[in-house]
Amino acid sequence: MGTLRDLRTYMIQRWHNSFFYALAYLFLIYTGQFYMKNKPRFELRLWLAAWSTLLALFSIFGGMRVLPELIYVISRHGIKYSICNNSNAFGVVGFWTWAFCFSKLPELVDTIFIVLRKQPLIFLHWYHHASVLIYCWFSYQDYSSTGRWFCGLNYIVHGIMYSYYALRALKFRISRWVSMIITMLQLTQMIIGCWINLQAWQYKKNGEICQVTDENLKVSLIMYGTYFLLFAHFFLGSYIFKSKRENKQHDQKQQNEEEKNQYKKKIN
Repeated sequence: MGTLRDLRTYMIQRWHNSFFYALAYLFLIYTGQFYMKNKPRFELRLWLAAWSTLLALFSIFGGMRVLPELIYVISRHGIKYSICNNSNAFGVVGFWTWAFCFSKLPELVDTIFIVLRKQPLIFLHWYHHASVLIYCWFSYQDYSSTGRWFCGLNYIVHGIMYSYYALRALKFRISRWVSMIITMLQLTQMIIGCWINLQAWQYKKNGEICQVTDENLKVSLIMYGTYFLLFAHFFLGSYIFKSKRENKQHDQKQQNEEEKNQYKKKIN
């Protein structure tokens, strides 16, 4: 328990170290991609499956610990209390809130697999990992009350997302609709995140007590807003416009085949 207290104290007193971790992360991405440029990709499927399974179990168990408290608080005290009271920072739920914030550091390992397997690394991925690390550590040092919602929602989405990654790494055939639904859940998470920040801002504007700073609300709203735009762009590009392009290419291919067959008939 002493070690845990030391880690929590370290995060509170040295939260600004998250900037260094984020910059080191970006530097390692660049050097890693440069190193792998002319080298064969690593497969790492079993390692990726094990890592994703570990994060999935962590997220599922974390969600099982924090969600009942969120539901209880809403039903007993209402939405305002759930947004503006930071009682979730203490006790058992407090531990899992800390674990959630701290986990953003080891989650950077996700990108190592992308770099070593020479897969496309999109802006959304590394921006999300770097910024959420800084924000979570920044928020934890003043026990921001809005974290009750952010922590619970993220545990749910990550539990589903990492389970999907683990199954994909093990070469299970999963319908494309599953990944589409996961992205929709992520978009929903961003919308709710923006709404929580705006609600907290309104409560404070009305002179009500809300245990989150104005600075935190501004940073969080910008973060969730940019996440929403990036995930929306990814969703449209990956599932809407891509499907239309694929259908168009399929129709064109069929048309070419028909023209080719008609030409053969004329010759014969």
